[in-house]
Amino acid sequence: MAAVMDRARAPSEKRGSGRAPAGPPASLQSAPGREGAPGRQGVSGREGVSGRQSVLPRSRVSEIQRLRMLHAMGEVAAQDGAQRATVARVVARSGVSRRTFYDLFEDREDCFIAAFEDALARVGERTLAEYRAPGRWQARVRAALQAILGFFEEDPDLGRLLVVESLTAGPRAVKRRAQVIALLVEAVEEGGREKAGVVQPALSAEGVVGAVLSVIHARLQRGETDSLTGLLSPLMGMIVLPYLGPAAARKESERPAPKRSVRPQARRGDPLRDLDMRLTYRTVRVLVAIAAAPGASNRQVAQAAGIADQGQISKLLLRLQNLGLIQNTGEGPAKGEPNAWMLTQRGEDIEHTIHEQTTTETSA
Repeated sequence: MAAVMDRARAPSEKRGSGRAPAGPPASLQSAPGREGAPGRQGVSGREGVSGRQSVLPRSRVSEIQRLRMLHAMGEVAAQDGAQRATVARVVARSGVSRRTFYDLFEDREDCFIAAFEDALARVGERTLAEYRAPGRWQARVRAALQAILGFFEEDPDLGRLLVVESLTAGPRAVKRRAQVIALLVEAVEEGGREKAGVVQPALSAEGVVGAVLSVIHARLQRGETDSLTGLLSPLMGMIVLPYLGPAAARKESERPAPKRSVRPQARRGDPLRDLDMRLTYRTVRVLVAIAAAPGASNRQVAQAAGIADQGQISKLLLRLQNLGLIQNTGEGPAKGEPNAWMLTQRGEDIEHTIHEQTTTETSA
């Protein structure tokens, strides 16, 4: 059973998970703080950040940009439909440039399939544990189905992307969806070995999976996602009926619905989602440089971020200041002193999220 679920998480034949970030890693040089600058405890005093070096390979920034576009694709497809999830809409929602989009994906459908695979992998993370638990087929199917329904309750956009919008996202997406359904059919067919002497036609499992998906599809399409786990027992009755008989099906159908326990959002966060700016490699490097050396001057930040043009670094620092991400704690040129940049609370939160997200993606 675990093998079946592992195969469901395999990528599609044609680059369904997006292109790998191009280019060799480019490390930042640690920005030296000015004399007497405070240590990296920062304005929020968060511990554990002081030892972080200002090193951020370009591949990590590319991964953040990629995740932002997958997140945007899921939202646009769920709200407007997969056919209207154009490159322009995804780029506008993600805050990432069109050029970066085509650096990472071939086209709109390639991005959709990458989002599909990402969502499928996260569903698998939850259901695999249930399938691998010891027990009989019936109990494992129920536990896995409950996990899936709970996931869709927590993140309806991903549920809609997987079940509803994948039907209209293009031929490659339809083919990938069919592959996943075929593996689900195999998993249900294992029920035929649960009761000796019961042999069902090959179409039985296909009909069961189709019926269950049809019910879930209808709820997701209508936006009725607050009580998906309430469907668990009736759906389980449908699943076990052909294999374990009417008595077992009735028993499953009459089991009380599980208590709804919504976990935190299953989706990976978007660290710069609410900022009125594009996420670029240069922007992230500047934030990381200031996080590594609070109190750094314009020149020091520019050196650490690899920006030679002083006019560019001045404009970028001003923009980050206007966005409330950094603050100048120095006297400044007006008094003959250099600027001294530090992250604000908001800037610290964002930089910390970027660090955690890129670390997680690299170690995954």
